[in-house]
This record gives sequence, structure tokens and C-alpha cells, in this order.
Amino acid sequence: MAITAAMVKELRDSTGAGMMDAKKALTENDGDMEAAVDWLRTKGLAKAAKKSGRTAAEGLVAVAVKDGKGIAVEVNSETDFVGKNADFQKMVAGIAEVALGVSDVEALKAADMGGKTVEQTVTDAVAVIGENMSVRRMSALEGQQVVNYVHNAAAPGMGNIGVLVALNGDNETFGRQVAMHIAAANPASLSEADLDPAVVEKEKQVQMDIARESGKPEAVIEKMIVGRMKKYMAEVTLLNQQFVVNPDLTVAAAAKESGVEITGYARVAVGEGIEKVEEDFAAEVAKLNG
Repeated sequence: MAITAAMVKELRDSTGAGMMDAKKALTENDGDMEAAVDWLRTKGLAKAAKKSGRTAAEGLVAVAVKDGKGIAVEVNSETDFVGKNADFQKMVAGIAEVALGVSDVEALKAADMGGKTVEQTVTDAVAVIGENMSVRRMSALEGQQVVNYVHNAAAPGMGNIGVLVALNGDNETFGRQVAMHIAAANPASLSEADLDPAVVEKEKQVQMDIARESGKPEAVIEKMIVGRMKKYMAEVTLLNQQFVVNPDLTVAAAAKESGVEITGYARVAVGEGIEKVEEDFAAEVAKLNG
């Protein structure tokens, strides 16, 4: 397939690789972005292991907790201006309250909210505010204690990132610190046991390919991989990450010191995983005047 300048830029932004290396990676992998990232990593040319997390959708994430249950709901809009709109914020807060009584986003959309379904309420708001909106997703979490945190709060209980943490034990201060850690560190799972085996196997294969580039014997490579995978787990699993409040401790060790057990978490960020096409501004103006 044709490799465009936009594709090269996206790969460069997500990996830190040079322009020619990015172009070659895409060419070698028929434009497959993920395969190109892995190719760059294998060659030692990618500065970042993470895939591009570029997000473009706007809106708010609202959190609410009641009787050992917490929810985080994402309501999207087209622009960030709507997220600052008092009527939009009031609607999102209402949706979050309704969400405490349902189990998933489809049930939430169909749930009653002041005599209308949540979905109809959002549709009516679209007509008033003039932007497309949607209830995109929700996460629910239960535990002996559930603590929530909102990052970049636009109003009480809503902002750009919503985090829930479930604990066995009672330590709200520690739970909030962990929630803030999750907002910043964005772990892939609670522990190694919760990681998708396919993700683990893919990472192991990438690390094997990187190690083989060094030309070392297979026996040596096997030992290298054990250490590299241990480091990987420490980077992507919450309990094994260094605690941001005290980097001398892992999150698991900090929890033990605080007298609690972390049993689960949820992290919802506005627009996560959504990309919208961004046109060149000059080209857009030219098109309008064409």
C-alpha cells in the first residue's frame, strides 16, 4: 500500500524514530502500524515501547461511588468547549447517578432519567447544544471500599480521567493516592495474572527478536529474556509498579504497609482509543474558499 506522510508522522510521534526509519518500517510491513512499531523496536530504533495513544474525542468522564460500588462513565462531545458547558456537566452528573443502578453501558442508555431514557436525554441535548454527543462506555467496580479520583476536574466528580480503586480494608487516603498513581502511570492490568496472555507472548517475542539482533547464543538469550520480562511486568502491572508516592516501594508493598489489599481498579480517559481525522489547516481554508 502507499505510505503517506501522515502515516510516517504518526509512527514517528509514537516511537521517536527518525523519518527514514519510520518510512522503511512502514514499507517493510505494508503500512501496518503495529507491525511497524514492533519492527522498529526489534531494530533498536524505537525510543518508546507504547503504541500511539493519540486521542481526539472530547467530553467528560464522571465518577460516582455508593455503598461499595463505583462507576466511571464517559460522555463524548465534539469539542472541549462543551465539556465546560454547565448544562452538559449537569447532564453528565445525572447520567453518573443513574449508572450506579445498572451493570453496563447498554443498560445505562436504556435506563430512566427524569421520565426519559438516558439515550433520549442525550439526543435532546444534541438539539439544544448543537454538537453530536454520546454515552460511549462505563466501568463499574465493587469492593469493601471503593475510592475514586478525577484528573483535571472540570466540575466536582468529572474531568479528563476518572479512576476507581477497590480495596479490602479501610484506608481512603491510601486508596486516593493509588488512584492518582493509576491516572499517571496507566497500568495495563492489576497483576501479571490479569494480563492478556497474547500480549505477554507478543512482548516476549519482540524481546527475543531484539536479543537475537545482538548475535548472542540462544542459551544466553533465554536468560536475558527472563530479566527483560520481569522488568516489563514491573512497568505494566499496577501491583509491581514503583509507587509514585514512595518509589522505594512497589504498589503492592505500599498497600501492605497501609493495611489494605488492592482488589481491582478501573481507569477511563476521555477519548481513549478514538482518533479523528485532522486536516491540514491551510488546506481546509483553501477548500472552503475553493
